[in-house]
Order: sequence, then C-alpha cells, then structure tokens
Amino acid sequence: MLVGDEASRSRVPSIQPATDDDFGREFLELKMSVAVVASLGEAIDHVNRFGTGHSEAIITTDLDSARRFTREVDAAAVLVNASTRFTDGEEFGFGAEIGISTQKLHARGPMGLRELTTYKYVVWGDGQVRT
Repeated sequence: MLVGDEASRSRVPSIQPATDDDFGREFLELKMSVAVVASLGEAIDHVNRFGTGHSEAIITTDLDSARRFTREVDAAAVLVNASTRFTDGEEFGFGAEIGISTQKLHARGPMGLRELTTYKYVVWGDGQVRT
C-alpha cells in the first residue's frame, strides 16, 4: 500500500492520502509513504524532519547528489543505491545484533556486544606525575 502527499497523489491516483505521522514511522508491513519534492535540498530537509535517525537511503545516478545526501542527512547509516535493510549488526560485521540505537553517543546504529561494553582504565604507578 502507498500513502502520499498531494503531489504524489496527483501523479498516481491510487496512492492513499498520507498524514505527517505516516512520514515519521516504520510501518512493519508492505506499506510506504511517498512525498514529491522539488529539489535535493527539500528531500534532505524532509528526511531530516521525518526520518528515523537510523537508516536513510537515496537512489541516484548523480554522484554529487549522493555525496551531498550522505553529508547532510542526520542518520546512523546513510545508504546510496542500496536497501536500508543492510543496516544490520550482522551485515556490518558486528556479529548477532543485540539492538539498535539512533542516539549519537555512545553507540549509534546497529549494535553488537562491543557497543554495549563500557571500559574501565586501570593505571598503576609508583608516584609518577605528568608535567
């Protein structure tokens, strides 16, 4: 099922009307929201407003557009001409995926055991100083 904005519905009448909530959610079914924008800048703004912060993708043959999209979209993983389904701990070589995070610190994106590990540094000395 497709839901979309007015511009997409004027091009494809079978697309159902979308709400803002439709653009900012993961459906977990065969459903997709469609928006028509006038420029790459508008597309980036739309993704940054409604995206998940986890995985975003661009389909393009224009290398400059791909570079700009990857630079300006705020997400843990930005894919060019590839499915967002590749954003997975095992696909990234992290082993079994334990969870995901859209936070910028400490872990962002797919997480394996290493990303859930904290560190403790133990320094032994016998009176050394730093000058």
